Amino acid sequence: MRFAIPVQDGHLSRHFGHCETFALIDFDSKSGTVADKEEVKAPPHEPGLLPRWLAKRGVNVVIAAGMGPRAESLLAEQGIQVIVGAEPETPGRLVAAYIAGELKIGENSCDH
Repeated sequence: MRFAIPVQDGHLSRHFGHCETFALIDFDSKSGTVADKEEVKAPPHEPGLLPRWLAKRGVNVVIAAGMGPRAESLLAEQGIQVIVGAEPETPGRLVAAYIAGELKIGENSCDH
């Protein structure tokens, strides 16, 4: 399972489409451990680009604080599960909370 977390200043970015980087975290369900983690520079903001870009990188789940409905829809079309409303935490802690079934979800911080 591969997670994508939009990152700004080391923590979850408030808005999916305007982050500095993405933390890509591979979780091995057989061993129950993080198999790999890398941080990649986000591509320039362009409507519709991120869902395709993330799908090409094998992402299965996006954990975000805020995201517009169009981005959510385009990610779903790529077969990527979207979780919106996560608290600003480090990527590793977000994935660990998701795996443990303890990820706290609040309001979508996106205003569009």
